[in-house]
Amino acid sequence: MNSVSSQRFDILVVGGGPAGMAAGVHAAESGRKVGIVDDNPTLGGQIWRGTEAGPAASMWTERVRSSAVTVLCGRAFHQPAPCVLLAENNDSLHELHYGKLILATGARERFLPFPGWSLPNVMGAGGLQAMIKCGLPIRGKRVVVAGTGPLLLAVGAYLLDHGAEIPIICEQASWMSLTRFSMALLAQPEKIVQGLELKRRLAGTHFSANSWPVTASGKSALETVTIARSGKTESIPCNYLACGFHLVPNLELPLLLGCQIRNGCVQVDDFQRTAVPEVFCAGEPTGIGGVELSLVEGEIAGLAASGRIAEASRLFRKRERLRRFARSLDRAFRLRSELRSLPLPDTIICRCEDVRYSHLREHNGWRAAKLQTRCGMGPCQGRVCGPATQFLFAWSPDSVRPPIFPARVESIGHTNRELSETTGGP
Repeated sequence: MNSVSSQRFDILVVGGGPAGMAAGVHAAESGRKVGIVDDNPTLGGQIWRGTEAGPAASMWTERVRSSAVTVLCGRAFHQPAPCVLLAENNDSLHELHYGKLILATGARERFLPFPGWSLPNVMGAGGLQAMIKCGLPIRGKRVVVAGTGPLLLAVGAYLLDHGAEIPIICEQASWMSLTRFSMALLAQPEKIVQGLELKRRLAGTHFSANSWPVTASGKSALETVTIARSGKTESIPCNYLACGFHLVPNLELPLLLGCQIRNGCVQVDDFQRTAVPEVFCAGEPTGIGGVELSLVEGEIAGLAASGRIAEASRLFRKRERLRRFARSLDRAFRLRSELRSLPLPDTIICRCEDVRYSHLREHNGWRAAKLQTRCGMGPCQGRVCGPATQFLFAWSPDSVRPPIFPARVESIGHTNRELSETTGGP
């Protein structure tokens, strides 16, 4: 390791997506010394990645630039210590000291295993979109889009705009659930506008509810996808399968800090404060709700962390309206039980460690499965197989261990020395 740097902030924001950007801007406007740290090379998170994110992303990016926020991108945080976060960048380690911490760690796609899901060109819906933004050529390629949630429509529209052919978009939710969800949109005029725009961009694309992928097939890469649709199966030739079953919050850092988790989300009070003193949380870790809810939660967190309680209170009504929409989103796209029967005995569940379904169903919990099969102990550290086994077996990962992301041995050694000096341990 070439160097260790140290910076101090009144308020440190972890995560540079919509919630983190909003929190950082509002905290900095109060005259506090504010930093935003993110492992991505630029701000925007997964939702505002790239140059085509839209006017809202551009507006918030400009607000961050014009504020006094210190932006620390490309730094992978790997372990917290008391009032300090350790992050890596290339060959350097950074000690980021803070008075208050705002967690805006976002979410990731949920993947559910089925035969052939580990074939090349079977990708997450958002993952494929991100790769296209980074230069993957997609023009003229046939892409089946499948899974659940509004992300499917957004990805489908993006693929069409970039020249892909989409034979079908498969949504596992029922038509009845989708109809109820559309009624909930009546209270969200901005969502109706977004929906109509997506409908325009997807005109002519076949959309099927009550549908999901059953098998992906091919010799060396994906060639066909077999889908279940209204009780029948159909095989569709394609080059890519963009598949994702909604989102799951990134909870690793909140868990390491000791935040309370309930129903898979960080618990916060009205001002986005967690159970840990001086630690706030905003955005998808508190519940999957979309960009608008992430922004307003970030604003409340930034205002509350900087002492502007009255201003934060004025945003409560807007947040509650958006939370009602988030609850309807969760009800509409809840995973159906039929998806639990997709894996066959030899279907790989943990791709990092090549652990198959037949080996996992012998165990009665996450810890036992880890000890006996190494499920969840590979490079992704359970980020993929964890939510999958939670759905398939009702297991709950019962522990998170540092480092949160892969780190160099030198960094881990420095961190252990830092913790030892802070706590007075050996």
